[in-house]
Amino acid sequence: MPPVIAFLSRMSADYQRPYLHALRAALPGDIVAPLAELSSRQREQVSVAIVANPDPADISCLPGLLWIQSLWAGVESLVSTLPAGSPPIMRLIDPEMSRTMAEAVLAWTYYLQRDMPRYAKQQARHEWRQQAYRKPSQTSVGLLGLGELGQAAAARLRDAGFTVRGWSRSPKALDGIETLAGDDGLEAMLAASDIVVSLIPLTAQTRGMLDGRRLNLMKPGAALINFSRGPVVVTDALIAALDRGHLSHAVLDVFDAEPLPVTSTLWDHPSITVLPHISAPTDHETAAAVIAANLRNFRATGRIPGNVDLARGY
Repeated sequence: MPPVIAFLSRMSADYQRPYLHALRAALPGDIVAPLAELSSRQREQVSVAIVANPDPADISCLPGLLWIQSLWAGVESLVSTLPAGSPPIMRLIDPEMSRTMAEAVLAWTYYLQRDMPRYAKQQARHEWRQQAYRKPSQTSVGLLGLGELGQAAAARLRDAGFTVRGWSRSPKALDGIETLAGDDGLEAMLAASDIVVSLIPLTAQTRGMLDGRRLNLMKPGAALINFSRGPVVVTDALIAALDRGHLSHAVLDVFDAEPLPVTSTLWDHPSITVLPHISAPTDHETAAAVIAANLRNFRATGRIPGNVDLARGY
């Protein structure tokens, strides 16, 4: 009988269909199916589950489960909802996602460096005024988080001529990039950056990391890009910093609640660009190829993979 892999998610049928199609194409010898389509006998055979924000109760329906493969790079929701003693979790590490995120970071950094928010306001006023040009080499970008996504973004920014600094919880060394760590390093990075980009995972330690005190440490007139998770930034403190002109603009792709409620004041704030969580979408085909490779390695070696530290939350 072919190996059975459970696909656990709370996606709509239309949304999960392309993921299932890509996974089945990458794993032609396996049965890849949602839990509801598996018989009791098939559920007992499942040793690996591919998950995307699953119902935790579904995990308990798989008595032989050895490890969990996340379809997302971010796993904070999964970690926070699974009970103690759950199988190891493998988060998605997809080079295509790193490339896409680096592309988005560069694109929106250019947006801020080239004064696009100011020109949009001028257009609304029918005002023709050319602003002074600021070179990338005259623009300092600080990256909050230097994991796979952060390192790819840092390299892309460096190659585009920006002055790049990066902060991580533990010290790292990157070619051509000033790296900082610890509380003092975080404050130094914030104070030196014209644009701060958040790419850090959401954990108990990073929730509310960019609060009023730290936002006040940023350069007057600096801008913020949040491509990590909404709760990393204290929204009320950000709005206050924008309203009094301490910060010039914020590009937000992630929010405390998603989709962003239609009643949110963020939609209409003149110094905020709202994006619908599109900075680095999971690519169906490349994600399926990465997951298939992880499964082949597991079957060849018998080693149960897992790259999520449940104590750290990522």
